[in-house]
Amino acid sequence: MNKLRLPIGNQSFQIIREKNCYYVDKTRQIRHLIDSGDYYFLSRPRRFGKSLLLSTLKELFESNEPLFRGLHIHKHWDWSVRHPVLRLSFDGRYECPEDVERSVIKQLGIIERNAGLAEAPGNTAQDYLLDLLDRLHHATGQQIVVLVDEYDKPILDVIDNKEMAIANRDKLRGIYGIIKGAAEHVRFVLVTGVSMFSKVSLFSDLNNLNNISLDPNYATICGFTDKELNSVFAPELAGLDRDEIRRWYNGYNWLGDEKVYNPFDILLLFQKRKFKSYWFETGTPTFLLTLMMDSNISLLDLEKPRVSESELSKFDVNNIGSMALFFQTGYLTIAEEQHKEMDSIYTLDYPNFEVRQSLTRWLFEFLEQPAPEVSDQGMAFAALLASNDFQAFAGQLDSFLAGIPYQWLGENARKESWYVANLFGCLRVAGLDVRAEESSRWGRADMVVLYQNQVFVFELKIADSHRLEETAEAAIEQIRDRGYVDKYRHLDVPIHLIGIAFNREGTPGKSLILEAMSA
Repeated sequence: MNKLRLPIGNQSFQIIREKNCYYVDKTRQIRHLIDSGDYYFLSRPRRFGKSLLLSTLKELFESNEPLFRGLHIHKHWDWSVRHPVLRLSFDGRYECPEDVERSVIKQLGIIERNAGLAEAPGNTAQDYLLDLLDRLHHATGQQIVVLVDEYDKPILDVIDNKEMAIANRDKLRGIYGIIKGAAEHVRFVLVTGVSMFSKVSLFSDLNNLNNISLDPNYATICGFTDKELNSVFAPELAGLDRDEIRRWYNGYNWLGDEKVYNPFDILLLFQKRKFKSYWFETGTPTFLLTLMMDSNISLLDLEKPRVSESELSKFDVNNIGSMALFFQTGYLTIAEEQHKEMDSIYTLDYPNFEVRQSLTRWLFEFLEQPAPEVSDQGMAFAALLASNDFQAFAGQLDSFLAGIPYQWLGENARKESWYVANLFGCLRVAGLDVRAEESSRWGRADMVVLYQNQVFVFELKIADSHRLEETAEAAIEQIRDRGYVDKYRHLDVPIHLIGIAFNREGTPGKSLILEAMSA
């Protein structure tokens, strides 16, 4: 099989097809989407193929039949009918409602000219949109297909400025409301973006959108499945470790039977032939880390959190659910679903190695702790664990924690979780197999490290200065009594119980006693 062109950075269905690029056929799902309804909403993380999906729909409704030859939908579509398409894309920078207004008016003007209509703009973006929908319908005799790309970007651009975010939201709400009010002119609507702003806050006037973000029927409508990689990209897989590709990039789950890869990662891997954090390095919003600081969210809180379905979709300027934000932006995905009477409960997790490692490293960089230096310290910890030099490990830990900014968790810096989170993050940056809050039948261990055919089970405590040794010993007894090591006995390797006590009166990273015993 011959290699085709890699469509890196190209979100135009027309160009991809005309230039003989690789294309994963999603038209079976697109056909089902169109046959099943008219008004849809889809949320996916950035660079996940949403724009290509909208481009495909545009060419389909405009009946550009040659582009679809060889694809599933070709023999299932009436190519004699051509619908006008009104596509809005918010891919600029929006600092205020006036920016939104200007962008919409400019885009509508381009659509108007391309349709050969006389210029007749209204006084506002809303008036212009309503007028254009009416004139397109009457000029062509066909209802209009409305496609909105990055619908939420004007809000996310200023999410750290609540007043301006609300102003941009209200401006968008007025524009989107026009779409429902002009239902007689509209054939099909698909709105896409990163976040799932509540219908009450943003789509109160367009509340007939069917949210398919967690619909199993469309779980793979964006992104590549394992099967698609094997079939479509078979020529590119030679020389690459298939298991490493899965470990690095697979794992996104929106309740379908199959997990998916981020297309951006896969295409760059095939071009560069090197495993790197391609998607993550395109830009993680600083407001995510600011949220972690302001909300006292540690790395431990991102280790398999459990949230309800309602919490997962809760997103508003006035009430941004932290786990919903991490999920919707692609840093966490669904690992497990449990059904309750009135709601579903989801266990979230990092989708893959790229996101897990990169987010941890970036967090330390944000705290002005260079990731290479943190990684070096993590490897120093690992070497001391491997040699069972636990007293030296204590000294290394004392030095490391002393360098972590106190504002990382503010007042929580005197809690056990502060110590666990920072040691956990350091070991993870170094690439160790480290697991936080591992569950047993009677409780959860603070941290477990598997390294060089040994298991290290940690329990961290805070105590008064005169009770440090007693507390460290009690921590070890807790590990033993609650069976934290039982799930690792089958490995038939040395298991070490490590209790750490920190001085309550001291500053973080000072005055610790560490005891270690073998299980």
